[in-house]
Amino acid sequence: MSNTALSDKDKLQADLRAAVQENTVHVRVTPKASRNAVLMQDGAVRVYVTCVPENGKATKEVVKLLAKTLGVSKSQIALLRGAISRDKVFQITGL
Repeated sequence: MSNTALSDKDKLQADLRAAVQENTVHVRVTPKASRNAVLMQDGAVRVYVTCVPENGKATKEVVKLLAKTLGVSKSQIALLRGAISRDKVFQITGL
């Protein structure tokens, strides 16, 4: 892995941590995407997941991706609002 890739990952993590306001983060989810990804677009957090939005599968994948990107455990991330919406609000503890 090159230094550029590491710095991009570090920048994404810093940007994502900056988007966390009062231990919450607003996320726009795109299910059934071609790949899993967490991106910052125009100051907003966008999460793309490959799984389908049924029975909470997409939300579970979003939690997994956010935890990995932020460097926290999945148990530190809880869904506050948006269980069946593309716009979700997560609470993140321990940052």
